[in-house]
Amino acid sequence: MMTKFLIPIILLASGFADAARLKDIASIRGVRENQLIGYGLVVGLKGTGDSNAEFTSKSFGRLIEKLGVKLEKADVQSKNVAAVIITATLPAFAKAGNPLDITVSSVGDSTSLVGGTLLQAPLRAANDEVFAVAQGAVSVTGDGKDIHTTAGRIPNGAMIERDIQADFSSRKMYRMTLHNPDFTTAARTILTINKELGGQYASAKDAGTIDIITPAAYETKGVELMATIEAIEINPDQKARVIINEKTGTIVIGERVRISRVGLSHGSLTLKISEDKGKKSKESADDKVTLLDGGANVGDLVQALNKLGVSPKDLISILQSVKAAGALHGELETM
Repeated sequence: MMTKFLIPIILLASGFADAARLKDIASIRGVRENQLIGYGLVVGLKGTGDSNAEFTSKSFGRLIEKLGVKLEKADVQSKNVAAVIITATLPAFAKAGNPLDITVSSVGDSTSLVGGTLLQAPLRAANDEVFAVAQGAVSVTGDGKDIHTTAGRIPNGAMIERDIQADFSSRKMYRMTLHNPDFTTAARTILTINKELGGQYASAKDAGTIDIITPAAYETKGVELMATIEAIEINPDQKARVIINEKTGTIVIGERVRISRVGLSHGSLTLKISEDKGKKSKESADDKVTLLDGGANVGDLVQALNKLGVSPKDLISILQSVKAAGALHGELETM
């Protein structure tokens, strides 16, 4: 008896079926998060710190000297201290005094940061300017068997030290960037924005960039303007695409993917796609042959092959062969 396989497939809805808010498919140029990074020491560890890392002992020695205590090199060796890299994300329009969550990760041979406390450390942006200062008790989840204990988090562990200056509300022009650049989506977006604002205020610079001139009614009211525009619903277009995850056998199929006339043989399996639109999909008596109408989509193909007991591995091979033959109209991407 032939073993039946269930091939996981996900059919993507048509680009016209569901609208998305503009704020979910585009971002405002200049309004973004920034990454921060720093170096620090975690103390209070129960013998699980760095065993013989020179940079840890030097860092600890300099810290102690700043606190007014003179130490010899031999005196700063301690397995209760670990050197860590600190990372955080600085949100747009951040203001001084706001807290940040931070992540600390060991850079030496420390075996665990459980029970440790991060000492005060500056956090810098890519331009080397300090934007926050971090300190606090490290929170590590797990017992070390299944989860790494050489990394942890400190909720609200950093304090922002300076405002992020942005003259946002008085801009004369705003630029939006589509997350997935597409000429059709860009054209639909400018038409919808201009209709909403009642004039020719939006224009597309390219497939992913939309410029919006501030209407007179919204001068010095950039927040209100962006709130109005972000709430606009757009039907984003999408390319015909098939995504294959070879590890899990999962196949994600765009609805616009089509298959033209083709015939293939794979082992004892025979499959034909004809140009006769009137014929229905059917299987032969020996359950090894299937026939599909011309213009069938990949979803039809996968469902037909599922009925014939094709394994995920074989299906992936078949789709790749159909694409190579030029009969699959769309992008085929393998993960």
